Amino acid sequence: MRFILTTFAAIGLLGFVVGTVHADAGAGKAAFAAKKCTGCHYTDGPAKERNIADQLAKKGPELWYAGSKFQAAWLKGWLQDPKPIRHLAYNSLTKKNAGDHPKLSAGDAANVADFLMRKTTSEVKAGVIKPKKSLKGKKIFTKKMPCTGCHQSASKKGKVTGGFSGPTLVGVGKRLNPDWIYAYLKNPTHFKPFKAMPTFAGILKDKDLKKVAKHVSNLK
Repeated sequence: MRFILTTFAAIGLLGFVVGTVHADAGAGKAAFAAKKCTGCHYTDGPAKERNIADQLAKKGPELWYAGSKFQAAWLKGWLQDPKPIRHLAYNSLTKKNAGDHPKLSAGDAANVADFLMRKTTSEVKAGVIKPKKSLKGKKIFTKKMPCTGCHQSASKKGKVTGGFSGPTLVGVGKRLNPDWIYAYLKNPTHFKPFKAMPTFAGILKDKDLKKVAKHVSNLK
């Protein structure tokens, strides 16, 4: 009898935990709307932009594939203490990022992160890219593409160099999902139909794109 009661108690507790997970996502969706995040970001995919004007009208990046792009721990922390990822304001080549993204409480951040991490796309396949040192990837990254013209990155000694027109790659190893980096390089228009970043798929071999993704995902 005691075993049966214990079993039912465990099942009840499991149901409560599962229900809490779903409630958190629901609470996150509600908080996302209540905090007026929808004024700058959209979360329902696929990509909505039909022309350059649509892209320029956006006030912030699309988040309909956030769960495939970001790492959950980073997202939760960033929402509580958002630091600029872009030196320049979104969709601007001249205006400096004011760094005024709203901060969320720990509870809201956890719920919103849970909500956003459920936003995924089948375009990103799991387990394709393992972060690791790639000399070939680094060479392509700095010489052939070259990504440093638009993105900042840090050397082993911590010196930060690179351009300002794109998001920083400092700390990208903790921020982005390695598999998303490769998927984006391979098929960028799936995520952003209109963008400033050049398309390298078709110019570089797929194996080279993978090497670049490994290198980028290993950046500190």
